[in-house]
Amino acid sequence: MKLTDKIAQRDNSTPFYTFEFFPPRTDQGFENLIARISRLSTLNPLAISITWGAGGTTKERSLDLAGLTQSGYDLDTILHLTCTNMQQGMVDEVLETAKERGIRNILALRGDPPRGEEEWIPSDPRFTHGIDLVSYIRSLPDYSSHFCIGVAAYPDGHADSSLDEDEELDYLKAKVDAGSDFIVTQLFYDVDRFLEWQKKVRAKGINVPIIPGVMPIQTHASFLRLTKLCGTRVPPSVTSVLGPISHDDQLVKDFGVTLAVEMIQRLATEGSVPGVHFCTLNLEKSVQRVLETLQWTGVVHTTLPNKLIADTPGDAIHPPSDVDSSKLLVTPATATGAAANNLTAGTIAVTDEAGKGEINNAATWDDFPNGRFGDFKSPAFGNQDPWGGSGISATLSEWSNPRTLEDLTKIFLDHLHSQIPTTPFSPTPLSPESMLILSQLEKLTNLGWWTVGSQPAVDGVPSSDPVVGWGPRAGYVFQKGFVEFFCTEADVDSIEKKIQDKGDGWVHWFAANSKASGFAPASTWPHFEPKGDMRTNVPENGRNAVTWGVFPGQEIAQTTIIERESFLSWKEEAFAIWSDWASFYRPGSEEHRLLESIGNERWLVSIAHHDYKNRDALWTFLFDDSGDKINGI
Repeated sequence: MKLTDKIAQRDNSTPFYTFEFFPPRTDQGFENLIARISRLSTLNPLAISITWGAGGTTKERSLDLAGLTQSGYDLDTILHLTCTNMQQGMVDEVLETAKERGIRNILALRGDPPRGEEEWIPSDPRFTHGIDLVSYIRSLPDYSSHFCIGVAAYPDGHADSSLDEDEELDYLKAKVDAGSDFIVTQLFYDVDRFLEWQKKVRAKGINVPIIPGVMPIQTHASFLRLTKLCGTRVPPSVTSVLGPISHDDQLVKDFGVTLAVEMIQRLATEGSVPGVHFCTLNLEKSVQRVLETLQWTGVVHTTLPNKLIADTPGDAIHPPSDVDSSKLLVTPATATGAAANNLTAGTIAVTDEAGKGEINNAATWDDFPNGRFGDFKSPAFGNQDPWGGSGISATLSEWSNPRTLEDLTKIFLDHLHSQIPTTPFSPTPLSPESMLILSQLEKLTNLGWWTVGSQPAVDGVPSSDPVVGWGPRAGYVFQKGFVEFFCTEADVDSIEKKIQDKGDGWVHWFAANSKASGFAPASTWPHFEPKGDMRTNVPENGRNAVTWGVFPGQEIAQTTIIERESFLSWKEEAFAIWSDWASFYRPGSEEHRLLESIGNERWLVSIAHHDYKNRDALWTFLFDDSGDKINGI
């Protein structure tokens, strides 16, 4: 059903809500997301939306997921569709498939910004902006009346736009005039600014429904990353609360729920919005808590009165005269029969879903993602932006114009020394946790081994620790030391021999180049026979928990797990970053050639040392006594 028809027909006693999901990167994550969507569907959302990767990179997964939720679960689904790097044939194919699968709603977007815009030429010049996609769909008789089309709007301003606010509103009006039926906004946290923006939108003569995008804060790190990526303005009232609790993941999550509730209440009362659009990041518990606090779900939790079991009710109790004593008493035979009926009336679903269990519940098992890898079985695995992308956001002035290997080494060193706040691989300044191993990271980088991920070994530090703590309070956290970096194939050969000769079972590693897709099976371990362009000594199906925590009332939480699926997924993203970075420079330029060659020739290496009780174990293994070079390399 079209979203606008559902909005028009619904009961207006409370605002509606929609949920946004992105296609997970792994098959296990995809399967677990289906179960998660099924649970969230019991909250009765008006619709759900499925994001679309830049240039159609998640085309099949987006269509499969949207088709399944629409046809298999009877959830009205909004399919995001971007036009950046899309050709007419691909657009036609997507529209046809969406129609065949019963999808009636499209969110038309430009997509991720083109890399190196001064050189960027659209794959199809007919599709350069969201308005082009809207106009094209409305021009096709087979689809014009079939689809309800939504577009995006940016209360805080578009992060990649040079237009002022009035010009952006004119452009929004043009998108609506071209045939848009509703508007979904980018996430924001400044309600006052949204309310002012909404008035200006209406003053432009735009009368379609405006659905504000709301993202409950899940972790402090993801909040910082996404607000920077989206250009979101964060009120001082929010930062002043987050600052003191940033090291306590549970308090951050609790504040995220409280803030979302307060925002939505104001939006509903002061802004009279018809509904809200939740950016779930493929997590469920916070959204559920928000809606239950608002009492919008329509799910009524009733508490049945306790009854006294008595052989002969007689004078066992003396209720007030206005209370029926039969409602407070039950015979043993009646109680037994009722219990048996209740047990046989329900059905228990047998499932292999990750996290399913009485304590380690499927709804919350991945509530505390920590680090890049997380758990590849989680629907939320991998860093994502609110529209499903994961590319880099460039500030070329920070990264200069690298023309030599030495220039690249300087960029990574400058980031370690806090002289620049970001690199293409690190969207934020160096973390306090990384500062604990700064000298070791400097040594690796000076070797031309550019570090892109790492963590120190941690043995039972309180979860409230401001540097390495995470999760609820009153717990303890643990970490194995690991490091990730890019290096040459010759270096990989030396690392391989070093681990084989002196690793003694304490060291596990992965290494791959941009062409890697294979995996050395367990039968070859520990002989390190690579398949394709990937090498490892991790047994097939082996999984290394490198971050875990112990908390009251919970099973052990393993938030960072490194294994084949997660490494290969990150490998694809890591080498894509080199390609994206190169595209900011003119083809044929020194910068472009250098960055392209790095992506084609270098290897990504990840090394973990299992002795978490010895904080220096990883570095002692890598460095010799002089501390200036790698042991045996």
